[in-house]
Amino acid sequence: MHIHRFFVLLSLSMIVSRAGAYFGFGLLRCQFTSPDDAVYLEQVYFNKLLIGQYNSTLGKYIGYTEKAKEIADDLNKNPAFLKQEKKNEEKCRTHIPWAFHALSKSVEPSVKLRSVKAEGSKHPGMLLCSAYGFFPKQIRVKWLRDGKEVTSDVTSTDELSNGNWLYQVHSYLEYTPTPGERIICMVEHSSLMKPKFLEWGTRTDSERNKIAVGAAGLLLGLVVFVAGLIYYKKNSHGRMLVPTS
Repeated sequence: MHIHRFFVLLSLSMIVSRAGAYFGFGLLRCQFTSPDDAVYLEQVYFNKLLIGQYNSTLGKYIGYTEKAKEIADDLNKNPAFLKQEKKNEEKCRTHIPWAFHALSKSVEPSVKLRSVKAEGSKHPGMLLCSAYGFFPKQIRVKWLRDGKEVTSDVTSTDELSNGNWLYQVHSYLEYTPTPGERIICMVEHSSLMKPKFLEWGTRTDSERNKIAVGAAGLLLGLVVFVAGLIYYKKNSHGRMLVPTS
């Protein structure tokens, strides 16, 4: 492509200046904020510095060094180069509907609520509410205590990118446990028909079943132990110990 020629001209014109290692690369970009708004960019970097680019908004090349300015002027006088750039801009626009369709699919967050160590906190307890793997980026996580929103002693991270178009976010609540209170983490996201509520201290059916089985086992063991103790005491009272010499 012509950007390769632009890059080669720039790099060769500067490589003769001194010996040593150099690093350069070209970057093509389609930037858009709506299906009707697209900007096509061709950028050339040399040793991590932007030295020249084509911007479809301006419709011409721009150089940021003396030599790059000379090359940009030559390219701007070449109708074939400018015509090709117009075609590249149109390709950006034809791909916008596909990109918006792909990015318009929302992904529901997975939410977890757990207790963490409250090191350095003025409160003895700290809860962590985390939302994982959601898209788009905008999300709202808030805390409720007995139905009222909690705004103090709350710390939240920004939306953190997973590197695969998905995000995660974490919110901390410092609190002093109070008997009978209800603490809830509420998550709102465009993928959800209604907010997600996770209440601290509530358990799932499987967790309740495990607790019930454990309690039943403990009770059965206690009954057997007491019955054995009673049997032992009855038998011991009916015996007479004979001293031996």
